[in-house]
Amino acid sequence: MKKQLPAFAALALITACATRPPVPDDAGGKTFVIERDLAGAHVARGEFKSITGVHRVFTAQLTGSWDGEMFTLVEDFAYDDGETDQKTWKLERVAPGEYTGTREDVVGTARGYQDGRAFRLEYDVRLPSKDGKGRKVRFRDVLVNDGSGNVLNTATVGWFGFRVGSVWLVMEPVQQDME
Repeated sequence: MKKQLPAFAALALITACATRPPVPDDAGGKTFVIERDLAGAHVARGEFKSITGVHRVFTAQLTGSWDGEMFTLVEDFAYDDGETDQKTWKLERVAPGEYTGTREDVVGTARGYQDGRAFRLEYDVRLPSKDGKGRKVRFRDVLVNDGSGNVLNTATVGWFGFRVGSVWLVMEPVQQDME
């Protein structure tokens, strides 16, 4: 019995770390629709934290557009340490509430799908490493509308089933001046 307990505990830990993030408690009652809720200009503020102590705060200017089949989201990141980066999502609707997509750093194909009020996006990214080979990690994002027009995005970052990091951000629509 003693040998089974550590194996059971390890299995429980791996399973807990590999699960999808829940819908945030402060999500509004409005269903998130990517073509509607991320179209136009947004400013995002957030942070990335890892179990190794990495903590990066960032702001991103987002521009989203929908052409009837493909949603494009250009992300211009500015990190608090001065680094900047640009990424572009291309998400194609393949069925009602289902999308596949790519981004420059995504390994393979991302999968997005409607899950009740939330939109989930799962994808693998190869992060840079000291040895130059990079480390492939799995992102599991949950996007929800908070009811006031803002989009909340939480994500878990996993490596071989273990949770190794998290991301959270709030995306606010940019109000266009009417001149």
